[in-house]
Amino acid sequence: MSRVAAVLVSAGMAGGAPPGVDPGEFLLAVAEDTYEMVAGLELVRPVILSVGVPGLDEIAWPGTPVIEIGSPADAFAALPSADEGVVVSGDAPDLPPLLIGKLFRELGRAPVAVCPAEGGGAAAVAARLPLPGWATPDFDEPDLVGTLRGRAPGRRMVATGPGWHRLRAPADVARLDLGLEGWDNTRALLT
Repeated sequence: MSRVAAVLVSAGMAGGAPPGVDPGEFLLAVAEDTYEMVAGLELVRPVILSVGVPGLDEIAWPGTPVIEIGSPADAFAALPSADEGVVVSGDAPDLPPLLIGKLFRELGRAPVAVCPAEGGGAAAVAARLPLPGWATPDFDEPDLVGTLRGRAPGRRMVATGPGWHRLRAPADVARLDLGLEGWDNTRALLT
């Protein structure tokens, strides 16, 4: 079984920068930390999906594709060929890799699995590929799980894993846990 994991980075994610932190540097730091988590996963090909953010090839390891897409809705369609894929929001720099593994495991019983984000939306969405037409996710939809379940052609088509947080507003940086490993670039920028 082949798997691809993509980090979705959009210019709006710079809005999570706290006062005194350059929004562009913040965006690159959180995106790089999220990417490094994804790139460290075993048996997964990493990809970066850019919605209007230049310079992301600088944070990618050699051989990682950086794909320009028009909007977040295009994320799954832009993924390289694979049996399963996950798209991770680029503003979740401390997302534990275990949660991505749990989403892939949920695909054994449902074609789509969501890691809900605190405050609505999703930190990550996984799917069997190609993505079913009813399942195009909006990562900022307040009730993404409910919306997807409402569109699904049957019961139990959308699984959920444990939730996580995203850094969408300056106050969200308080959710970062200093005890968690990883997110080194974000940590260095904020301290």
